[in-house]
Amino acid sequence: MGDPFDRDEGSAWTRGPLIVGVPWAPPQRLIARASELADGLDVHLVCAFVDPSGYLAEFDAASTRTAGSIDPQPNLESLFPAAEVRSVLEAVLGSPGETWSLRVLNGAVPEALARLGDSIGASAIVVGGPRYGARASFSRLLEPSVSARLTRIQRRLVIVVPALTASSRP
Repeated sequence: MGDPFDRDEGSAWTRGPLIVGVPWAPPQRLIARASELADGLDVHLVCAFVDPSGYLAEFDAASTRTAGSIDPQPNLESLFPAAEVRSVLEAVLGSPGETWSLRVLNGAVPEALARLGDSIGASAIVVGGPRYGARASFSRLLEPSVSARLTRIQRRLVIVVPALTASSRP
């Protein structure tokens, strides 16, 4: 049995962008820490919001798709979470541009972040740590935290920024 930290090729540190997975209500602490890390590494910060209620369709070439949405009305409400996330990001980071950008993805959060990391050659992925409390603990019984799942499926470095508890806040 080999060393679990001795990875095969493709796991070396790269100068690629840094991804931060941002939830529906992005904690300013998570955004600030990821931004500080990206600045320190002198890499672009990609803020990735994943809508788990959506599904993936982009893997099929547009010319081979034979079906569209079963709902003929556009779902304007689906744009709201991404717009809200963007406004929080802009309040912390300023306008997107050379230093940071926003990507909106669909599907299971850990898998979507891992695919994005692979597609852009990311140096690392930053996510928030598991939430505390009875409701969060029960939720993890049904489905592991994003950080736990991501560390199992991802080849690149995963950095977990711990959540603040009521007792650890200044």
